[in-house]
Amino acid sequence: MALILLVEDDRNITAALTRALTDAGHVVRPVGQAGEALKILTEERPDLVILDLGLPDIDGTDALRMMRSVSEVPVIVATARRAEADIITLLSAGADDYVTKPFSGGHILARISAVLRRTRVAADTTPNTITVGELVIQPRQRRAALGGKPLQLTRREFDVLTYLAERVGQVVSRRELLTEVWNQSRIGEEQTIDVHISWLRRKLGETAAAPRYLHTVRGVGVMMVEPQ
Repeated sequence: MALILLVEDDRNITAALTRALTDAGHVVRPVGQAGEALKILTEERPDLVILDLGLPDIDGTDALRMMRSVSEVPVIVATARRAEADIITLLSAGADDYVTKPFSGGHILARISAVLRRTRVAADTTPNTITVGELVIQPRQRRAALGGKPLQLTRREFDVLTYLAERVGQVVSRRELLTEVWNQSRIGEEQTIDVHISWLRRKLGETAAAPRYLHTVRGVGVMMVEPQ
């Protein structure tokens, strides 16, 4: 059972989803506006959010970014947008998964189970601290520092950095990052991954031409190493 915050302004969709989720044993908090959802997010700490993008008060993508600024709760976006660029934007903004409308109750329940399973497994197996050279990562607190100075990372940058730091000396392919960090296996987000690696390099004080931590293995992927 999970406490699910359902952010949807269409009453018919809200009623149908609430019924399906409740029948599956979940507790549902339905709201119709992003502002109200943000308040509940901080006060009631739901286990998962289903976020519709077509909200009357705040654009759904902006609402997603606001949620990410105050919480790491898993978010499944429900959208009618199907363009690859739109999906990449949503995932980069912090969505854990997405479903395109129309979708069935069984479909969203399967997505919820998968996201919650990944979240719970990650929480159970996450180490307290990862140290690579002067880089120190605290996954549970979602903090990272380089040479004692805090790194200001986006949620996705932190996830990528942590995934690579847990695999020092191993080459990680773009496909693996796409599957394990973005939780997507079919859409082409390789360019988005390259952008995130570039941003991380900048924050780590290195470049692709003069890497310290993040080394590109041409045609394969990227590898984190202990700096010399």
